[in-house]
Amino acid sequence: MSKQTKARIIEAAEYLFALQGYGQTSMREITARADVNLASVNYHFGSKKNLIQAVLKRYFDVMMPQIDDALARLVPSVGRRGVDQVLQNLKGPLLNLNAVQPNGTEMFVQLLGKGYTESQGHLRRFIMGSYGDTVQTILAMLRTALPAIPADELFWRLHFAIGSFVFSMASSQALKDIAKADYQQDIDIADVIEHLFPFVAQGISGDGYQNEF
Repeated sequence: MSKQTKARIIEAAEYLFALQGYGQTSMREITARADVNLASVNYHFGSKKNLIQAVLKRYFDVMMPQIDDALARLVPSVGRRGVDQVLQNLKGPLLNLNAVQPNGTEMFVQLLGKGYTESQGHLRRFIMGSYGDTVQTILAMLRTALPAIPADELFWRLHFAIGSFVFSMASSQALKDIAKADYQQDIDIADVIEHLFPFVAQGISGDGYQNEF
């Protein structure tokens, strides 16, 4: 029963966090949706921050080992092609989040996007503390692909790339609706990613980009 209660709390919190954001979701709303009392939430998670991390953990625990496996076999080329290779190896683990639950990929990116836009600093500490080795591997691969790019410039490119990725994925339903209404295209989340990754790769690699400052 305890495991079922914990699972109900996580599912209720996930739904509300994705819908409303972390800051706008109260513990009272979570307990009401999960049909539990506040003592149960405190017993299983201790705090709202811990609950937020637990919601994301079940996705990261599936995705990050798959990324490790994919990148372990990769020696990226230099330049845009190398960036493409790194991103292509992230695509499968990201789409495999649909195994966590239906629409898991979209849900995960919405949750990640909320943390990104709401400046939930504890999430960065959680991600780096629990999955920092994988994050550092991704960054090392990108540095291998772009050896001439200074670290601070790569930071800005990655920041803008993440912003594009989060916005596009968080609004993926709207994009699918527009593609259907305006272009008679039936697309799914994999199609959105397929269109998005080349754009992100170009931004990171800097093809045709010159810094004026």
